[in-house]
Amino acid sequence: MAIIINIDVMLAKRKMSLTELSERVGITMANLSILKNGKAKAIRLSTLDAICKALECQPGDILEYKSDEDSQG
Repeated sequence: MAIIINIDVMLAKRKMSLTELSERVGITMANLSILKNGKAKAIRLSTLDAICKALECQPGDILEYKSDEDSQG
């Protein structure tokens, strides 16, 4: 899959820890780590909404698309 999740970038910009984000959003550290490491197969819109509220950002700040051709070369 060519969807990149840039939670770590937004966390750095907001000077927020993964633990703090987990508490604000109400999801486990394990699930946030799965998202952050690109291992997630899906994300609920309600979770994305909560992350965007906590980080004061837009979904496009977190989600990035790269075509399979870009990732092969």
